[in-house]
Amino acid sequence: MIGALNQKLIRDIWKIKGQMTAIILVMAAGIAVYVIMFGVLDSLRLTQQTYYERYRFADVFASLKRAPEAVKQRVQEIPGVSVSQSRVRFGVTLQMPDMLEPATGMVLSLPDGKQPLLNRLYLRTGRMLYANEADAILVDESFFIAHRLALGDKVTMVIYGHRRSFKIVGVVLSPEYVYSIAPGALMPDNKRFGIFWMGRRALAAAVNMKGAFNDLSLSLERNANTERVKEQLDLLLKPYGGLLAFDRREQISNFFLENELKQLEAMGVMAPVIFLSVAAFLIYVVMSRQVTTQREQIGMLKAVGYSDREIIFHYLKMVLVITGCGAVIGLALGAWMGVGMTKMYAEFFRFPILKYSFSFQVMIFAVLLCTLAAIAGTLMAIRSAARLPPAEAMRVQSPAEFKQTLFERLGLHRHLSFLSRIVFRQLERRPWRALFSALGMAMAMAILVFSFFMEDSMSYLMDVQYELIQREDVNLSFVEAVPYRALEEIKVIPGVLRIEPLRSLAVNLKFKHYQKRTAIIGLTAKPELFRVIKEDLQRFELPPTGLVMNEKLAQILQVKKGDILTVEVLEEKRQTLHIPVSGIIKEFIGLGVYMEISRLNFLLDSPAKITGASLMTDNNNSMLLYKKIKDIPKVVGLNITSVLRRIFEELMAENLLKMVSTNMLFACFISFGVIYNTARITLSERGRELASLRVLGLTRREVAYLLFGELGVITLFSLPLGIWIGQGLVQGMVSSMDSELFRIPVYLEKSTYGYAVAIVLVSTLVSFYLVWYQLDRLDLVSAQKGVE
Repeated sequence: MIGALNQKLIRDIWKIKGQMTAIILVMAAGIAVYVIMFGVLDSLRLTQQTYYERYRFADVFASLKRAPEAVKQRVQEIPGVSVSQSRVRFGVTLQMPDMLEPATGMVLSLPDGKQPLLNRLYLRTGRMLYANEADAILVDESFFIAHRLALGDKVTMVIYGHRRSFKIVGVVLSPEYVYSIAPGALMPDNKRFGIFWMGRRALAAAVNMKGAFNDLSLSLERNANTERVKEQLDLLLKPYGGLLAFDRREQISNFFLENELKQLEAMGVMAPVIFLSVAAFLIYVVMSRQVTTQREQIGMLKAVGYSDREIIFHYLKMVLVITGCGAVIGLALGAWMGVGMTKMYAEFFRFPILKYSFSFQVMIFAVLLCTLAAIAGTLMAIRSAARLPPAEAMRVQSPAEFKQTLFERLGLHRHLSFLSRIVFRQLERRPWRALFSALGMAMAMAILVFSFFMEDSMSYLMDVQYELIQREDVNLSFVEAVPYRALEEIKVIPGVLRIEPLRSLAVNLKFKHYQKRTAIIGLTAKPELFRVIKEDLQRFELPPTGLVMNEKLAQILQVKKGDILTVEVLEEKRQTLHIPVSGIIKEFIGLGVYMEISRLNFLLDSPAKITGASLMTDNNNSMLLYKKIKDIPKVVGLNITSVLRRIFEELMAENLLKMVSTNMLFACFISFGVIYNTARITLSERGRELASLRVLGLTRREVAYLLFGELGVITLFSLPLGIWIGQGLVQGMVSSMDSELFRIPVYLEKSTYGYAVAIVLVSTLVSFYLVWYQLDRLDLVSAQKGVE
């Protein structure tokens, strides 16, 4: 049998079903976002760890010019090294029949007839290489799918200046290339860059590396000192043209993957916290108003013997109903959308298997967090009323102290109608209630601004990167540094309108006890194609001496303009230079360091060389241009700027903007939920007062003006407050997602504020209509009765 309090609970829930529905949707949105973000994050983490362990992803990597195979034994003797794997690695140009422009690739050697000890391959289809198989290759799955290749197809490569064709016998995945990008690129382009594997003997013969290697991978013992191992490895490989060794954290594929996971984690924390905070606030407002209107009922319940604990639990049960419904909807929606988002990441990152993990820990924590927030809001609302003695609680609450308001003392009331005076008196005499209502609406506005921000920011970032910085049509990279005369050979190719040299120099920058491995980019003093820009988006003219670096790198090294950096060159003569920092610029991508190219060549004390070139081209001669470039054996990388931008936009739309769209949809629900709740609660509080005014002769329109005039002022006040809170949320998001790879600019279009304001105003009008529908049908006799 249902008890008296439970019967009252059912009646109360039915009476405020609209408000409860709105809160349930807000709470479901918070739980869904949490489950989506952390469910996907857990899936990716679990898949990453399992893949790395099973396929023995290396701990330390090193590249060098050339070393005899005997050096590997000395590497194995370094304390802390468990397994060492030498191999040959070489960049190639690909001539794909389905592409006008040349593609590029990387070929790596495999031990003849067997799997490598480290960075083992997952065979998706086909077979592995046989021993001594000279004309067969394995291909990375991404490239294979992008070109719609089939087993048995042949791929033509320009390798070490010679054109050769190889038959595809297997399609594989590697833990080393979960995320594969071409040299000089920031986004994967599976159609224009591929990874291939050949037998060690065949590849060594093709690139003149018999009995030698130029790439090394190490697995370390459990308690090994990674930094010490890297130091000893660098000393050992230095005579053989070795670059600085780097660990798994700096390995390019893992670096990109970890950055993506960090960004996902940042979004997974902020969005649910915001949504659940709004839900808790709504519950507090609803329950505090509910307790206020039922003050006499609480007194009667206490008078007939119900304890404080029973009364508190009665109201908590109402909140638990809200939480339970919100949890069911949120978990179901989050799991469904999480599966879709995981599929999206399965295309973005290449794992053998990636399935959405229905983590019970994530789900339990989401529901627990939601429940605690709701209970906290409820306890704050009912604790004061539950403590009142029965006699005092049953008494009608004392009216507020009525006196002249500030508005009236200033004489401004004379310019208003009597109805407007009532509106402003009501607001000024209950300022806290008005402030809380405005704060609730402002939070809805802030979430909308926060949700629209990411799209604005990404569009601005792409405009700056691909219209102001990378203004070239084509970017070329050479297999090694070449003399300046290579520019003349490219300049005469039909279709080349303008060409500018680039030199990328691998270095290790040091300042005090800070250091960072990166590359100095040598440019002409006044470049027009690949430019360095200032904060005002104007071109930065490179100084005749000194380095110019971006703000993020300066922050990592703790340097400022005028400081002297120690620059350890990792190529050729491996000099150690001391160069001042002549400027610090703001960039959104990477860790750029720039220097005037002639000064850079002078400091290296070597003939002037370049490692790449920026080209402005004539689209009418693209076919001939690309055909000529395909025949240049020194070209190892080619990036088309328009293609890079399109890939960037596609990936951002596929990845980040989908999550933003989800947040935006939930934000619209929250906006309506907050505003409808505020309007509905105001009506429930003032129902008796408004009915009395109707009896005294006010028309429906005049009563509506009193109710909606107050709400209208609160709404207008909430708009600038919401924009201010939204900007704070944006700043918090930007700080949490700041990484070496990307810095998200704080940029909001004026239209974003317009859209957010429009959504809030539309939500307000719809809410007003729904409340007016109830107000118009208000029973004047029933409304003036006391609460039974």
